Amino acid sequence: MSTLSKTSSSRRPIRVGLVGFGNWAKHGHVRVLDLLPEYELSAIYSQRASAAAEGAQQYGFRHVVDSLDALVNHPEVDLVVVLTTAPQHEEAVRAAIAAGKDVYCEWPLTLNAALARELEAAARAQGVRHVVGLQRRTAPHTRYLRDLIEEGFVGKLRSVRMHVSMNYFQALRGQSLRWTAPQENFSSVVAIYAGHFVDMLLTAVGWPTTISALLVNQFDKVTIRETGEVIPTTTPDQLVLSGMLPGGAVLSVHVEGGKRNGSGVQIDITGDAGDLRIVNRSAFGGVGDDYVITGVHGDDQPLVTMAVPAAYDRLPSSGLPSAVLELAHLYAAYAHDVSTGERTAPDFNDAIRMHDLIEAAERSMHDGMHVRFPPV
Repeated sequence: MSTLSKTSSSRRPIRVGLVGFGNWAKHGHVRVLDLLPEYELSAIYSQRASAAAEGAQQYGFRHVVDSLDALVNHPEVDLVVVLTTAPQHEEAVRAAIAAGKDVYCEWPLTLNAALARELEAAARAQGVRHVVGLQRRTAPHTRYLRDLIEEGFVGKLRSVRMHVSMNYFQALRGQSLRWTAPQENFSSVVAIYAGHFVDMLLTAVGWPTTISALLVNQFDKVTIRETGEVIPTTTPDQLVLSGMLPGGAVLSVHVEGGKRNGSGVQIDITGDAGDLRIVNRSAFGGVGDDYVITGVHGDDQPLVTMAVPAAYDRLPSSGLPSAVLELAHLYAAYAHDVSTGERTAPDFNDAIRMHDLIEAAERSMHDGMHVRFPPV
């Protein structure tokens, strides 16, 4: 275990207050916070009181509170973790900032770039640390990939291609995904998965200077499996994004939901001195669904597996799924930042850039033209 994952014996654990207790809170956050010695599960609040009580009993939260105000102002909460749906994020984030508490918010930070800027400005004015859940950029495979590119493994970048697909977000969805159908919730495949994976990719290869995009809805009606309810929807389930990276490399991205078979992630990076390929059989990895990096120098050579060096792993050993371990690396980065004063965890500024990119893609689709990025 690297020094980044150790807590000084003189340093008090970061006491966490959870807002919301849905599937990702249970599957990801509480297991990560229980794993990392830098953290302590202190307080929990949910609009569903029974969910908060369940969380406290199952995971050992010391305090169950009955309001958002009580959670953010609790004296034994250092970090407020906002795990509600995207339309609910703003209220909880603003409450945490007003209380002078550091705040973690899941991605999407909020519903649009303008609101994201307001939240960042409020946090900056209050002097609180802020973190956004773009955890894939902190994972070992992303950091190793970024270093390989920066060290010149492929030479000068010529092209970057990524395809991401998942079985989720089909025309038939479970009740737990009902909230993803209304466009106003900003919780589509593009908002969630493209946000996560495009951020992961561009963290490693650089951000584009111009983009062109297609956002397509192929499931104009969503049926809820448990109830049979049919919901009309215009939310996109596919994104095709092309652009130019600094230095002239070509960028192409395809993200699609509802792929019945053979889904996963594949990234191909071409340079003038070599090539890299990064694959994962799952876009939301279970145990053993790890990213595999292969690469080679020269011409017409077979790609060779390049194991991620152990030094990139900052976590205690565990049997957690790969997608959950990505989240653990984000929390490890934030604990490191609190201890050192550095900024290695993604924050609201990173969320603003991703909101800007998605809105630039929407403008490109609407106007049928290339769009400069970042926006002027």
